Amino acid sequence: MYILSSKQISLADTATIKNKSISSIDLMEYAATKCFEWLHSRLQGQPIKIHIFCGIGNNGGDGLVITRHLIQHGYNVNCYVVNFSDKRSDGFLANYNRLKELGEWPKVISNESDFPKVDYEDIVIDAIFGNGLTRKPASFTKKLIQYINSTKVFTLAIDFPSGLFDDKTVSDKNSVLRAGHTLTFQTPKLAFLLPENKDYINTWEVLDIGLDETFISELNPKTHFITKSDVIPLYKPRNKWSHKGNYGHSLVIGGSFGKIGAVVLSTKAALKIGSGLVTAYIPKCGYNILQTSIPEAMVEVDNDALLSYYNVKTNATVIGIGPGMGTDEKTALGFENFLKENKLPLVLDADAINLLSMNDTLLDNLPKDTILTPHPKELERLIGKWDNDYDKLDKSIKFSIKYNLILVIKGAHTIIIQADNIYVNSTGNPALATAGSGDVLTGIITGLIAQGYKPKNAAILGVYLHGKTADIAIQDTSYETFIASSILEYLPQAILDLFNQETEEDKDEE
Repeated sequence: MYILSSKQISLADTATIKNKSISSIDLMEYAATKCFEWLHSRLQGQPIKIHIFCGIGNNGGDGLVITRHLIQHGYNVNCYVVNFSDKRSDGFLANYNRLKELGEWPKVISNESDFPKVDYEDIVIDAIFGNGLTRKPASFTKKLIQYINSTKVFTLAIDFPSGLFDDKTVSDKNSVLRAGHTLTFQTPKLAFLLPENKDYINTWEVLDIGLDETFISELNPKTHFITKSDVIPLYKPRNKWSHKGNYGHSLVIGGSFGKIGAVVLSTKAALKIGSGLVTAYIPKCGYNILQTSIPEAMVEVDNDALLSYYNVKTNATVIGIGPGMGTDEKTALGFENFLKENKLPLVLDADAINLLSMNDTLLDNLPKDTILTPHPKELERLIGKWDNDYDKLDKSIKFSIKYNLILVIKGAHTIIIQADNIYVNSTGNPALATAGSGDVLTGIITGLIAQGYKPKNAAILGVYLHGKTADIAIQDTSYETFIASSILEYLPQAILDLFNQETEEDKDEE
């Protein structure tokens, strides 16, 4: 699924109007009616007081359409026009007149004294500012947003929470509405998926308003939201006549005294995702642990308590390196020599990334499309500090292009960056905020590459499945009791879910 910018959405609107021979007013009617239908299906005529705040642009026009439908269906509605400018969009004016024809006149808010009383039990629909806002709300409009926030009332934002920008960071946090739920049009928006905007976006969903999909594809968007329908084509089914040699040999390098568990998790994950063979290369102190805990894996050993020599004998297909490895001076020197000689595909995590950040000249030794899986602090060590999440993405893209690498930036919405392409994952929840979950992800991606998946596809599929395990698990367990080993426990269900044809609409009907 694409993630479109406000400019791309505007272009798609124009193309849809032209190609489908409809008016902009008709498109607004359709989009806003979808919002009404969403709300009506949940309220079912309940006598809840609904306050609708409408700006004087197209977002306000959407609000006026919603108001009209709610009134026609007998709801208790108060509609307000937030009069922050003398300008009016054509869509706003057309739907304002339609309301007047029903005998309904929205109340005009021109200053603080016009603010209505809003009770906690009410519902607020925010249609003040939509996608494409370029300036922060000011004057009484900012005060209105602050007032709505202070009521703690449930707020439904139409397309965008008012005051939130599509493509830049918020400079005044007090000028943004904190939406309880957001109904956005056609595609997800990048702003909804960035950590810095977590206070303004609680939950959200996309309403398909019928924009021209062919035109959208021709825009060649560079930002993607990875869903089930995106990963299904990536999956490689197994052939009846295949054997373990067809599915590659994963080599997992890592571990140090007291941190052998990280390698255990990565090794087991590479096996669990389907790598034909898996070898762990570890310090001698972990030999008994590996052989006992994972009888399916082979083991090679290095120095007693840490890695020094990297004298690997295994003829591997791909190497995952870093979990529990440490940054000892001997480990760092051996790692440098290893990178200079290695030609195999790599997945680097944890201390392997930390060692790179301590000696960035090593980045030139990484094979093309090497995957790095940093958490935010590890990423900062690689690319430097950033001013905001948009700056972080910009720096990450430049880093990826410079070194021909793939970044898997772990977070609530893990982001995969390959050159100027951004892939934002849709799965996962706070259950994954537990020690070792990153080690499991390293093993999953490594095991997928071993089986012949291209690195980018391995990263996308691996991250999706990794997150999906937590989504499935949380149906019968809690966030707190989910641990890294649980990812491996639920991985089979995550894979099987790819073939579950039940849709979200089916689930809603249940």
